[in-house]
Amino acid sequence: MSGEVGLIGIGFMGTVLARRLLDAGYRVIGFDIAPARREELKRMGGEPVESVAEVVRRCQIYLIAVMTIGQVEEVVEGKGGLIEAGDAKTPRIALCTSTCEPNRIEALAARAAAQGFAFLDTPVSGTSQQVLHGDGYGLVAGDRTAAEAAAPIIDVIYPRNQFLGPVGTATKTKLAINHILGLNRVALAEGLVFAETLGLDLASFLAAARKSAAYSQIMDVKGGKMITGDFAPVSKVSQHLKDVRTMLGEAGKRGQALPFLSVLADILEACERRGDGERDNAITIEEIRRRSAA
Repeated sequence: MSGEVGLIGIGFMGTVLARRLLDAGYRVIGFDIAPARREELKRMGGEPVESVAEVVRRCQIYLIAVMTIGQVEEVVEGKGGLIEAGDAKTPRIALCTSTCEPNRIEALAARAAAQGFAFLDTPVSGTSQQVLHGDGYGLVAGDRTAAEAAAPIIDVIYPRNQFLGPVGTATKTKLAINHILGLNRVALAEGLVFAETLGLDLASFLAAARKSAAYSQIMDVKGGKMITGDFAPVSKVSQHLKDVRTMLGEAGKRGQALPFLSVLADILEACERRGDGERDNAITIEEIRRRSAA
């Protein structure tokens, strides 16, 4: 593989992935439908282009950092996408960092393989800021030979990573991790409001909680944001809700009830109704406060 890496999607995560690659000496050729995001890539030192097809013509390995499975499918199979614009005789690898429905990821990977390129399932556990600092945990699944070929890129964007098995395994692992993480986050929000109700100083309480048996990493990542009311987005309510709905859907297909996650979905939906969908999901503490007041 060459020193050029394609990037499709230059949002929060795409920008972070570009930063890590650029800092490691790679050239990043990127596309996003939003001109402002393409301009941001240029400002960072990357090279924005005007279409997915142009990314394909320039690179053999691509990072897909879009929001939904529908967008992933469009990038791969749409007009001017990875399949149509690519050369089946040239080794090509796509790394999908999006969190999607496992069955659709599995089916898409099979269709991609039939068209001559490898599709790896590579989401990450961690916020965009954690990934920026090399603290995200990369989850890798797909053809092992392709994963080994892409290892230099994977090791740059996810210095901590694990190969998990066939395509779909990484996405399923990410969903199960996010289930636990989401409940930890809302438990922290409720615990902080409870401490506040008891009249405790929240900064002192958080310091004690971080040294207690109740500790979870989410206290480090979201505790300060919740206490100070800093809801500048690192991981958005809308994206969190999208993932929670995917988890509930996957559990429903398998006949499992997720009662705690259903409560979290209700809280996130309330935040979105109040216009907070684009704010950081730490803002769930405000919904807990509203419910407490009611």
